[in-house]
Amino acid sequence: MSETRAINIELKGRTPPAFIAVEGPIGVGKTTLAKRLATSFNYTTLLEDAEDNPFLEKFYRNQEQAALATQLFFLFQRVQKIQDLRQTDIFEPVRVADFLMEKDPLFARVNLERDEFQLYEKVYQQLTIDAPKPDLVIYLQASTDVLLSRIDHRGLAYEKGIDRVYLERLNEVYSEFFLYYDDAPLLIVNASEIDLANSEEDYKHLVDHLLDIRNGRHYFNPTFFG
Repeated sequence: MSETRAINIELKGRTPPAFIAVEGPIGVGKTTLAKRLATSFNYTTLLEDAEDNPFLEKFYRNQEQAALATQLFFLFQRVQKIQDLRQTDIFEPVRVADFLMEKDPLFARVNLERDEFQLYEKVYQQLTIDAPKPDLVIYLQASTDVLLSRIDHRGLAYEKGIDRVYLERLNEVYSEFFLYYDDAPLLIVNASEIDLANSEEDYKHLVDHLLDIRNGRHYFNPTFFG
């Protein structure tokens, strides 16, 4: 099934959040979910386009050598996407993104040496002052084994160098970040045992859950629907 296949969603008088940001570690399925939500709600997408980063494959081969260039490219790319939206009339209408601007320093903290991170922080502070706040953040969680399996299944060349230790570190910093995140309503999803790409039932349960969220911290555990 196509990841952007339209599915009949019963809103039951509920209005979807105007700006949804989907987050999570590599391989968890955030871009797939963002595209499905955009199709269901007729939203505009704001996507990372990791494949456009010319340093990414070098980074996975030699992290120390290519980390700063990789990180800065992603930062400039994300900021440019936001600026492009601001220069048009489509910034106010509804949209869904597969990244959260405040997440960017997570990767920087994991990947950069101390002096490189200090340089990155200065650039970040200058570029992200006007980044918009989402009306809902969806944080997809999954075990390292699940992430490795999904990365292997999609078979992207530039991801072949990703190892278990790196993914475990990312999972740790994501968990720490969202433990204290309160800048927007947050839905934490246990994505290890559900298939949001191919299962209509899993996807519909998630959408039905998020449509009721207006504030606070919420959890979506698929075992409740078994």
